Amino acid sequence: MTLRTQVGIVGAGPAGLLLSHLLHRQGVDSIVVERHTRQYVEDRVRAGVLEQGTADLMIETGIGDRLKREGMYHHGVMFRFAGRTHRFDFDRLVGGRCIIVYPQNKVVADLFDARQKAGGRVILEAQDVSLHDFARVESDGPRPRIRFHLGGEPQEIECDFIAGCDGFHGVCRPSIPAGALTVYDRVYPFGWLGILAEAPPSSDELIYALHERGFALLTMRTPQISRLYLQCKPDEDVEEWPDERIWKELQLRLASPDPQWKLTEGKIFQKGVTGMRSFVVEPMQYGKLFLAGDAAHIVPPTGAKGLNLAAADVVVLSKALKEFYATGRREMLDGYSAKVLRRVWKAQRFSWWMTSMLHLFETDNAFDRRRQLAELDYITGSHAAQQTLAENYVGLPLE
Repeated sequence: MTLRTQVGIVGAGPAGLLLSHLLHRQGVDSIVVERHTRQYVEDRVRAGVLEQGTADLMIETGIGDRLKREGMYHHGVMFRFAGRTHRFDFDRLVGGRCIIVYPQNKVVADLFDARQKAGGRVILEAQDVSLHDFARVESDGPRPRIRFHLGGEPQEIECDFIAGCDGFHGVCRPSIPAGALTVYDRVYPFGWLGILAEAPPSSDELIYALHERGFALLTMRTPQISRLYLQCKPDEDVEEWPDERIWKELQLRLASPDPQWKLTEGKIFQKGVTGMRSFVVEPMQYGKLFLAGDAAHIVPPTGAKGLNLAAADVVVLSKALKEFYATGRREMLDGYSAKVLRRVWKAQRFSWWMTSMLHLFETDNAFDRRRQLAELDYITGSHAAQQTLAENYVGLPLE
């Protein structure tokens, strides 16, 4: 069975669904192919912080109703180190722009609902997905094809372009011939032990803490659910971390100089270890295949940029595709990779900076420790430095 569309999209995560949503609003047809069930995709625990621009995009394109009701708008963020706490006031530093705590699984659910309401075609549980005939930029010759099996039966999508939005472990990036991409990669010597707990957040805003025992982060999912992280070994065995040990370590690392502040504990209902890496491939396009989101880049979670980078990618790609179908001109499509990589590398720089400033590295010595504290002291004491951090944290322009 052969289906036909203008844009074939591989992956029903935030990047793929958002691209399909934006294309629909611009009069461009698409089909999304995903190898998992909707429930599986929605249940994946991922990012929970939206930049101002990402939230504005959701609202402006008609998928922000629940976000406006349930999103937690934060107008600051806190650093805790060397026995003191400093708050970065976004109202003062960046004119009131903010971040919004809103879990990725809700973003995905909102996008699934929007595509379903609009009659969008999203094919789930597709197996053995493969890409074909996408290498040629010229319009002559066979059209790109996405082949897969559905319920054991072979299926095929014939399209003008393919968007690879299937994540770091997907099939799209490996489908590009060896040698056509340059890979930039850094694996960090630590990970995060993350928990979800039935405990009201102990702070109205995120707290990033650097302690002599390592990094900790206090964030939240809802007004009743806390999300907390501890720096750990990348191969840490979560079974060696019973709840009591986790809370004890969090109490130590998040300790406040304010005697009135207390870390609220509760029942832990999810825990896991996440490795950390920085990863970029260039270019983010090959022939008629365009990569977006985690298929092309990974950032450490310290800067809260992953989902937001994916949104920025597909905004640029959707506009380039709209321009092509409206005028037949390819300039915006040809310039897609160069344009989005500028923002990708700025986000990589910021995420690396936040990570290196707030984590302990096993190779650090006493000099490195003092330098790290001096950097935090400078940033929290300089208006210009605080403004730089706040500007990047709330998000650079999507384009």
